[in-house]
Amino acid sequence: MSPRILAPVAILVAALLAGCTTPPSPPAGSPASTPAPNAPSGRGPVQPAGDPVEVATGLTSPWSVVLLPESEVPGEALVSERDTGVIQHLGSDGTLTALGTVPGVVPGGEGGLMGLALLEDSTGRWLYAYFTAASDNRIVRMPLGEGLSLGEPEEVLTGLAKARTHNGGRIAFGPDGMLYATVGDATSRESAQDPQSLNGKILRMTPTGEAPGDNPLRGSLVYSMGHRNPQGLAWDAAGQLYAAEFGQDTWDEVNRIVPGGNYGWPEVEGAAGAEGYIDPVAQWATDDASPSALAYIDGTFFLAGLGGERVWALYPMADGRLDAVAWFEGEFGRVREVLPAADGTLWFVTNNTDGRGTPRPGDDRILSVRLVELQEG
Repeated sequence: MSPRILAPVAILVAALLAGCTTPPSPPAGSPASTPAPNAPSGRGPVQPAGDPVEVATGLTSPWSVVLLPESEVPGEALVSERDTGVIQHLGSDGTLTALGTVPGVVPGGEGGLMGLALLEDSTGRWLYAYFTAASDNRIVRMPLGEGLSLGEPEEVLTGLAKARTHNGGRIAFGPDGMLYATVGDATSRESAQDPQSLNGKILRMTPTGEAPGDNPLRGSLVYSMGHRNPQGLAWDAAGQLYAAEFGQDTWDEVNRIVPGGNYGWPEVEGAAGAEGYIDPVAQWATDDASPSALAYIDGTFFLAGLGGERVWALYPMADGRLDAVAWFEGEFGRVREVLPAADGTLWFVTNNTDGRGTPRPGDDRILSVRLVELQEG
């Protein structure tokens, strides 16, 4: 499916730009009205404890990790490698086996094979991938057969503008069963405020790439706009969506995403208090974060820091903002991915072989760290 926005421009501008300082009520069936996929285990807010241990080593520019169902293969996962286009299978013993190369991936700069998502429905089991092709960024899905065999890709969404930087690339299924995608501005700043462009946006679509009837405007995939290079998606226990976003020179952000919200880029960066734009709930100097993946576990968000070379733990406060605490600063280099593992630990993935880091022995690696309840003081 090629990107398209069917609603008249004037209506779309009014719906997406006007009155966004007060978040609109989500439509029926949106994440804010449905259970979250990562339900709390009964613990309160959590923090890392002890030394991280290696789960896997020897990856090349890993980008995204999805866990396979525990009922089938406990502790196993699939990993995308941005610069090779390869899907790696991670066994429960830490071994890596290449399942295959996604057809059509053309790596370059920050582009290549990026986000993965897994869906099992009445039509079968599907592995979704967001990647850079010869002329665009796109989302495809591939049947995942017996023995984890990869079938031929089917197009879900094509025609997203690509560039050497700002490609976005995260995909995830929300608690409402819809597919969400973070799309960067592909270095075309004006696209983020252009309601006819799908770049600089967070998109929401059905599993086959159509616009859900309860999106902010009928016929449009746009869920929120005014984004520069968002790369993280996570839902809290109430089903509220949050997103992590690279800033330019001043502020990196985590935003609370509301349907039809406008987050300001390129008119504002960080918390500006400007009418018509929604301020972030957390922000950092760009050297401290360069945020990629975002995960939610037991009342706590975890954020992967690339340039910041750390993992951030983020704790919701009464005023809606997030209080940030840094972990593992400089210990493992660039961190691309964070996710809740099946055994209750936090997994995080290094990204030192991506051309911007300094590879260390074993890189790139998946590491695991225990989580315990937050210790006051």
